[in-house]
Amino acid sequence: MASPEPLKYNGYGEIITVENCQKYCDQVMSEVEKQTGKQYTEYVAEQYRIEPAGGRNFLIKVHVGGDDHVHLRVYEKLLCNGGGLELSNMQQSKSHHDPIEYF
Repeated sequence: MASPEPLKYNGYGEIITVENCQKYCDQVMSEVEKQTGKQYTEYVAEQYRIEPAGGRNFLIKVHVGGDDHVHLRVYEKLLCNGGGLELSNMQQSKSHHDPIEYF
């Protein structure tokens, strides 16, 4: 497993292939399904980017079956602020080739 790029302040770092980001996706899956009105049998993180910002913002590309993907913006609060994750925003109808950029 390659080490992630160093974090960049005031911007998102390089795109990282996912192995350990799935846990973040899993924690917001019920909110994603609620917002989309869909139940996903396939829900696999593919790539992500991180921005440190009083916690960490994640931009995550998630494969949800067939050629469909969703892009998630997930915020991880600092432990001193109670910790935890929240789904900040999401985009539907994305493909494998769509870049993960701030939205």
